[in-house]
Amino acid sequence: MDGRRRDDVKPGTHVMIVLKEDQRSGKLTPGVVKELLTNSAFHPHGIKVRLTNGLVGRVQQILPPPH
Repeated sequence: MDGRRRDDVKPGTHVMIVLKEDQRSGKLTPGVVKELLTNSAFHPHGIKVRLTNGLVGRVQQILPPPH
């Protein structure tokens, strides 16, 4: 899953996001979703989220939960 559909992203989901300052390089940052910031059901660049550590970015990948 790529994180462009809001239904796929929930609080507690492990994701890889791209931060605003990393959009040009494409560097991804791992984390756990704390809250969803995008209200629309779909966003072509990824759903914007806030992670539990406070970072904000757009979801690029949804990761499987760790064991």
